[in-house]
Amino acid sequence: MNKRFFATIILALVAWGSALACTNLIVTRGASTDGSNMVSYAADSHQLYGALYHSPAAKWKAGSLLKVYEWDTSRYLGEIPQVAQTYSTIGNMNEHQLIIGETTYGGRHELEDPEGSIDYGSLIYITLQRAKTAREAIDCIVDLANTHGYASSGESFTIADKEEVWIMELIGKGPGRKGIVWVARRIPDGYISAHANHARITTFPKNDPENCLYAEDVISFAREMGFYEGSDEEFSFSDTYAPLDFGAMRGCEARVWSFFRRFADGMDAYEDYALGHNPANRMPLWVKPNRKISPKDIFDMMRDHYEGTKMDMTTDIGAGGSKVPYRWRPMGFEVDGEEYVQERAIATQQTGFWFVAQARPQLPDPVGGIVWFGTDDAATSPLTPIYCGSTEVPECLSEKTANILTYSDRSMFWITNRIAQFAYLRYDYIGGEVRKVIDEWENAKLAEVAEVDAALAQLGSEKKMKKMATRYSVATAQNLWEKWSDLDDYLMVKYIDGNIKKQDPENGIFLNNGHHPSQPAFPDQPGYSEKFLRAIANDNPILKVVK
Repeated sequence: MNKRFFATIILALVAWGSALACTNLIVTRGASTDGSNMVSYAADSHQLYGALYHSPAAKWKAGSLLKVYEWDTSRYLGEIPQVAQTYSTIGNMNEHQLIIGETTYGGRHELEDPEGSIDYGSLIYITLQRAKTAREAIDCIVDLANTHGYASSGESFTIADKEEVWIMELIGKGPGRKGIVWVARRIPDGYISAHANHARITTFPKNDPENCLYAEDVISFAREMGFYEGSDEEFSFSDTYAPLDFGAMRGCEARVWSFFRRFADGMDAYEDYALGHNPANRMPLWVKPNRKISPKDIFDMMRDHYEGTKMDMTTDIGAGGSKVPYRWRPMGFEVDGEEYVQERAIATQQTGFWFVAQARPQLPDPVGGIVWFGTDDAATSPLTPIYCGSTEVPECLSEKTANILTYSDRSMFWITNRIAQFAYLRYDYIGGEVRKVIDEWENAKLAEVAEVDAALAQLGSEKKMKKMATRYSVATAQNLWEKWSDLDDYLMVKYIDGNIKKQDPENGIFLNNGHHPSQPAFPDQPGYSEKFLRAIANDNPILKVVK
């Protein structure tokens, strides 16, 4: 591997470890256990405070203007005309059960437009306020970007409603060329798909508007720019606008592969592609799962660290003595003139917020849509249900409580971060205990939501539904914050100083030494993994006991 190529890989991996790095997992209605379309999203940024945002429905006077700020930086981009009616949104879902997620793939940097007035984040949240269906959302995104100029790099969107799920990929036209080139494909019902910071739409049908939509100039523009010379039939959006390289396969497509292999047969055939060794062995855009997939399945898939694969982050020496599935940045390093990269899994430490959203056609809109919302690393944070008809944000999830530079003991983001930081010290024990509590909480809430759904649907009035849904969503989130605050205290007491206090197996009460109630029994001291101890012995022979 030459230095120039390695530098390109490292720059790509660094980008995917920053504000650009996200993962979308997609399950269509026919592939889900409950008949819902499901979309997951992790906003993986080292600079993002995890909060939930709400925009109320509103009517606007003619001539009203909307100020646009870049989502990643808050940079002011300008003003655009407001529409007469906007819809209520909560997170990445609106009151009509429309869901939009994203991952940034970058693509050809010469196609970025520094004069654009609409960034990718604004496209999401403005579109959620203006569209009811996935097809309307695609039209809205195209109109906004072409009218006002697109300010970001290449982007993949997941767009789902009650009936359909689409992947839309787009990129700008460069300085002085307002607008985008794009293609959108509908995922067949009964299938699953995903994208993770690399464009995944390759060739596509040109005469199937029910299942594929695209810009009229998506191919001619590529020819004009000198990006493509082949036939229309062989044109690949991804290969043209986001050429595949090692970093895209190993840092991005590998996450999609890990999801596919968990639920679909035959995916081991693409292992060499996921490892970055065989770009010709490209994975399909969607696959048929070998069983129906539940919401809990997707919750847990977002906690993946490549367990059970060659890239398993808990098994190599980088996991330390406590099987920690995380690697601190930077993601590339050099040893004795050889270059290496760290793995980038779905679950990652720099997540600001994440969610699994469901569009459920069997229920009225205000309560049919539900966003299971969490903050920080998915592997150590729980999800709480937020109905799409909610008109209020829980205090613990509000951006008004704190920010990335201000700690707050009322913030879900900060309490999940505290627990995650502690878990990273002894992940094999603390991480497992946190996961047990997460599973208990989420399984209980999934059962509870089924009961709440039935009660909400019987109310009849949408106003009453929204009021009760809001009350439940807020109370449940605040209850979770209290539970996690208590968990933080408990973990500190149990695991202080690398020890593990003994507990009564029946009730979990910490055992004392038999002489004084406040003196604990001598704690367990499990030490490090054998693999790590061998590495220590090999690295420092002077530690060997001389007899």
